[in-house]
Amino acid sequence: MLTQLTVNNFAIVNHLVIDLNSGMTAITGETGAGKSIAVDALNLCLGARSDTSFIRHGSDRLDISAHFVLDDTPSALKWLTHNQLDDTNECILRRVVSQDGRSKAFINGSAVPLNQLKELGQMLIQIHGQHEHQQLLRSEHQQLILDQYLADNILLAKMKEAHRCWKQTKNLLQEYEKSRLERDAHRQLLQYQLKELNEFSPIEGEYEQIDDEYKRLSNSEQLITTSQQLIDLLDENTEFNILSHLSQAKNLALKLVEVDHQLDNITTILEESSIQIKEACYELHHYVDNLDIDPSRVMQLEQRISKQIALSRKHHVKPEELPKLHQQLLDEFNQLSTQDEQGEQLKHDIEKYHQQVIAVAQKLHDKRIKVAATLSKKITKSIQELSMPHGEFKIDITWDEHKLSETGCSQIVFLVTTNPGQPLQPIAKVASGGELSRIALALQVLTAQKMETPALIFDEIDVGISGPTAAKVGNLLRQLGQSTQVITVTHLPQVAGNAHHHYFVVKQTDGKHTQTQINILDNQQRLYELARLLGGDKITDNTLANAKELLID
Repeated sequence: MLTQLTVNNFAIVNHLVIDLNSGMTAITGETGAGKSIAVDALNLCLGARSDTSFIRHGSDRLDISAHFVLDDTPSALKWLTHNQLDDTNECILRRVVSQDGRSKAFINGSAVPLNQLKELGQMLIQIHGQHEHQQLLRSEHQQLILDQYLADNILLAKMKEAHRCWKQTKNLLQEYEKSRLERDAHRQLLQYQLKELNEFSPIEGEYEQIDDEYKRLSNSEQLITTSQQLIDLLDENTEFNILSHLSQAKNLALKLVEVDHQLDNITTILEESSIQIKEACYELHHYVDNLDIDPSRVMQLEQRISKQIALSRKHHVKPEELPKLHQQLLDEFNQLSTQDEQGEQLKHDIEKYHQQVIAVAQKLHDKRIKVAATLSKKITKSIQELSMPHGEFKIDITWDEHKLSETGCSQIVFLVTTNPGQPLQPIAKVASGGELSRIALALQVLTAQKMETPALIFDEIDVGISGPTAAKVGNLLRQLGQSTQVITVTHLPQVAGNAHHHYFVVKQTDGKHTQTQINILDNQQRLYELARLLGGDKITDNTLANAKELLID
């Protein structure tokens, strides 16, 4: 329930505090006094689009706060707890708009994104505008009204989620199909590239290995000649070789040792050097004996190396990187094959999700038909009580799978007849402005009774209504106020007289500045206000007597 509204520097309001109570509250005032300002300010506080033009002239910013008690709103309490924005049974929404266009939103003193303010606001209060009955002509609004009366948010959310899954998978398949040509072209390129590489079959580390072998075999004559020269130098040259001179050196060292044993180490070093040189000679002999001079092998290696270099140049990589490239292209080709399988899986998923979304839509459709029959009877009864004695209302629902959306497959049309003998027709074709207002009011009252929202605001929804019908509208709103907080901005004394509480809006000016004030009226003040609504500025004993008859304590 809304308990207090505080408005600062909004439009022609300087400072305004309105304390509100349960039941039905009427707000009246002279034309142009600003009866709807409080509604507009509250709407902004609940997350409506802001504009610097709302800021009172000469002020830096506007500031609006709305205080709610949540005893009868468990969903709002749960939302606050879930979002860690306090878990008490009270809630304060606040909106600040500065001259620079910046807007700030607060819930219980904590800054929040605007979408959170809107989300919570929808749980706390509903505002029905003076032109809302015109929306009744739109098919999507008709469906919204029926679904509000259906009051099965779980099924509606399930319908939306099922449609999202189906639609998302369809979009994925569309994107997949769009890239088919690109994938096919890439596949052909990969097939061409892999054909050569598969035939060549590069092996990791092979290039380095065969390059070494090729260098060795292609220079085998030089290797043999040089190795033999080295063997001669070390051992086999009769005129001069290292081993012979090393032997002479060792003999000289032995003579030195005979004189001084401190030189024993020298003979050891010379002996070890002699042994190592002999081992080197043995290795060189073995190397020369096993060096295979095979021209065909050299040619074979040369061809392999040339092919690898040619392929590496073609693919702009180093020769030793060719095996890695080959594996990379193989992986890409296999991935394309996997994507083909994904396409088939997407088609399968689309069919599966389509069956699921149709099943949910059918269940929702069946529930709508059942609820529509009940609501049609209640609306018919209500509009007949609102001075449409021959009125008949019916909700026509048809199934159209071709128009499947997140709200299902139901096509909903509100039908009405206002005169006896006339067939039911779409509401837009037969209802006058006043009739449309009465039908809209009946729908709003009935759907409000099915919703948890603890507060309803009607901003001049009685436009086009007068006389006995206005009294019935007032009585209907008073009855609704017994279970829900109802705030109505009205110009009809018959409606205002039914209210439990009555506020009067007045515009004051000192010639330089203008501001609006809203004051609560006592019973005597209410009597004079109802008389003014009945007879204008000239209040007589007759208008006072009529006003007294309208006033319900």
